[in-house]
Amino acid sequence: MNKGVFKVFVVDDEPGMCVGVKRTLDGFIVRMEDFQEEIIFDVETYDAGEPLLERLKEIRPHILLLDSKLPGISGLEILEHLSREKIEICTVMITAYASIETAISAIKHGAFDFLAKPFAPDELRVLVDKAVRHVLLLRQSRRLEQERKKIRFEFISVLAHELKAPLSAIESYVDIIRHRRAGEDEATYASMMDRVIVRVEGMRKLIYDLLDLTSIESGQKTHKPEPVDVNQVVQGVIESLHNQAIEAEVELAINSQVTSPFYLDISDLYMICTNLVSNAIKYNKRGGRVDVALFQKPDQLEVRVTDTGLGISDEEKKLLFKDFSRIKNEKTRHILGSGLGLSIIKKLVHYYKGDIRVESIPDVGTTFTITLHQTHKA
Repeated sequence: MNKGVFKVFVVDDEPGMCVGVKRTLDGFIVRMEDFQEEIIFDVETYDAGEPLLERLKEIRPHILLLDSKLPGISGLEILEHLSREKIEICTVMITAYASIETAISAIKHGAFDFLAKPFAPDELRVLVDKAVRHVLLLRQSRRLEQERKKIRFEFISVLAHELKAPLSAIESYVDIIRHRRAGEDEATYASMMDRVIVRVEGMRKLIYDLLDLTSIESGQKTHKPEPVDVNQVVQGVIESLHNQAIEAEVELAINSQVTSPFYLDISDLYMICTNLVSNAIKYNKRGGRVDVALFQKPDQLEVRVTDTGLGISDEEKKLLFKDFSRIKNEKTRHILGSGLGLSIIKKLVHYYKGDIRVESIPDVGTTFTITLHQTHKA
């Protein structure tokens, strides 16, 4: 557990109050198991608001215990100052003149809580415990927000990069076709148009995969479990990828031991199998083969896709399931893809409390094994 020190400022014109608070917090330890933090307190006391404001120019406390009635500037005026200057401190207003109006005014001006005099040491400890949790939650929230901003920036940067390359290629081909820069051979222009269409299809796939990914991550994707004929779904996937397999000169085969319906969302299974088989075709060799094996256990489905393709090194395996991650080397540089398929699969597998395993030997082939648990019956 991490140990930390929280600075506490106490502002009260009663010397006895300042001494009492300091004594109460001396040796007091707040243990926050959720944050793995153990907090002790360093207390500074002030008998008026003006010296406090001067001190705030040098250092900001984690917690401020502030009397509402002070000689000179009042506690509420200090709160107004903190709000105006956007100085964020977890402030607890303490006063002998407790009333609903005072409490509302203090909270309205940014106070975290309100403590009426006289109060027992245990009351103060409970309130300080709450204040510590508030500060730690706020700190964690800000850290997560910064991480989200960083991830969002990286995501947009990668997305822009992924779209920039095909757009540049399309622009180049269109310019050549438009101005007839390749001579008068129509076959040359037809070939360029084919390449433009391939690039457009690649961008469309990227957009669809991106929509699927964001839908899953945001929790907006609706999963509608129902009894599914797994064999029929996988056969449908094979048929939908038949032309791709013929063009790649890759043979597709299914071996199923599934004999009864499996309870899950049919679109999830289709998405998983389509991405796995499509990748197995793309990263295969001419004359290669893709075998899809299906196994069923009580409340569990296993999908195994094996190819005789290029294979994946141990280093490349570490990158497989990251967003926009593609295996890039001399053998794969011509293969187009969004780099999102395996990331989508991983998130869907996680939803079904399953797992995904990869076995591969470079230049021999790869096997992806997906296990899904039937845990979503109505």
